Amino acid sequence: MFIETESTPNPATLKFLPGQDLLGAGATADFTSAEAASRSPLAERLFGLDGVARVFLGADFVTVTKASDTEWEALKPQVLALLMEHLMAGRPVLLAEHADSDDALEDSDPADAEVVAQIKELLDTRVRPAVAGDGGDIVFRGFRDGIVKLHLQGACSGCPSSRATLKHGVENMLRHYVPEVVAVEQVEV
Repeated sequence: MFIETESTPNPATLKFLPGQDLLGAGATADFTSAEAASRSPLAERLFGLDGVARVFLGADFVTVTKASDTEWEALKPQVLALLMEHLMAGRPVLLAEHADSDDALEDSDPADAEVVAQIKELLDTRVRPAVAGDGGDIVFRGFRDGIVKLHLQGACSGCPSSRATLKHGVENMLRHYVPEVVAVEQVEV
């Protein structure tokens, strides 16, 4: 097995591409701590490595964010070895009983259902593929009073350019195609 690595716009995060499906198209899982990783045997093991601060699982990639006092020269070979061993052994990436959708975290007025559908379609077709290319994801969390609430995951969370991406990229695009949108805000879950 050969695992490619790519840098991301976030210097604390690397993207690992094992060349196989991990979660399937459109599925993601973001773990901000070892305690939060109980639903993923792979994320739990990655958090067992000294210096791992965050793990994000995408459809066919894993992004790992390192702690500020850790160097990639020491951590990267450990992550590669662990990923290779875990995947070659056929161990689960995510436990089936925890593969639920988190749509319950959305906050939108039912009267705005048509606008929300337009926003989600634009995010899924134009924004998420680009963000996944950088090792992250952007998740719709709500729409009220013209404000779209989005949650950044993976390499995008904590990235120095994420605020500019949201305001100048995503907000401008949504406002262009969906006149009801007046602003975009980043939210934490």
